[in-house]
Amino acid sequence: MADARTRAAIWSREAALPAARGRDAARSSDEMDSGQPSSLTRDIRGSLGLLRVLTKFNIAVLSTFSAGTAYLLAARSLHWEMVVALAGTLLLSCGAGALNEVQEWKSDALMARTRKRPIPAGLITPSGGLLVSLLLLVGGEAVLLLGVGALCALLGAAAVASYNFLYTPLKRVTAFAVVPGSIIGAIPPAIGWVAGGGRLADGGLLALSFFFFVWQIPHFWLLLLKYGDQYEQAGFPTLTQVFSPGQLSRITCLWIMATAFSSLLLPLFDVVRSLPSVLALVLCAVGLAWASRKLLAAGEGFSPGRAFMQINLFALAVMLACALDPLLAH
Repeated sequence: MADARTRAAIWSREAALPAARGRDAARSSDEMDSGQPSSLTRDIRGSLGLLRVLTKFNIAVLSTFSAGTAYLLAARSLHWEMVVALAGTLLLSCGAGALNEVQEWKSDALMARTRKRPIPAGLITPSGGLLVSLLLLVGGEAVLLLGVGALCALLGAAAVASYNFLYTPLKRVTAFAVVPGSIIGAIPPAIGWVAGGGRLADGGLLALSFFFFVWQIPHFWLLLLKYGDQYEQAGFPTLTQVFSPGQLSRITCLWIMATAFSSLLLPLFDVVRSLPSVLALVLCAVGLAWASRKLLAAGEGFSPGRAFMQINLFALAVMLACALDPLLAH
């Protein structure tokens, strides 16, 4: 009797399969007719969204933009090498971001800001994340090596090393890891500059890389200040353990002002030549310095989140003024 009921249940399920398939097909057809995305489309979007978070795509785009800016300043025109250099830089940046999430997924699981990232959330395994990062890193190195030369590939490897094997482990040792770790901000512009025909010893590249190095310090610093409590819970040493709120606001003010005025080195080293771009740099630098003056008196009331937004918008404005300079100079 039991065997008969089992066979009957199997036959019933098998008989129901064509009808279920027909309903699924009809549902998919209805979704297409109604303009709603199909399940396949939703799966693709979900996978792309997961990769965007895993690779820290937004940060990777910013690094790639800095490389593109440097290329335009060195070459003063557009060539196919720019596309190759940007593609390689983007792949490396995404690979480094994914590798960082593999390295820190246990710490990410302890912080509200990061616990929903793909690995701590269980959406992808650490080994899967490592595979994605390695594919991106190898692909990025191959594109740079074959497309724009060994020096650019070497600079790309140096960028990955400074982020994943200097800054990332050093964060667990000292709250001042942001200073040596900020070397990462200076390297993508060097990739773009060399790809555009410039030399590593050019004064223009030194001025440009110095700006991005200085900008990276308050960029990281403010992020650590904004989420200081969470970093402490995850076991990271923080700046709030070293300085008082008043000291932090004043030191942060000095770094932001240094970032603002380091951008003025660009016209001094003949990196930026057109009058509109020079004026834009001066106005942006003065505006950022003026806004940061409030930190000198803010003490416990200053907002790291607002300062973080201001300094990132400033970096974008500087890159835009520089990228348009070759066109405006003509």
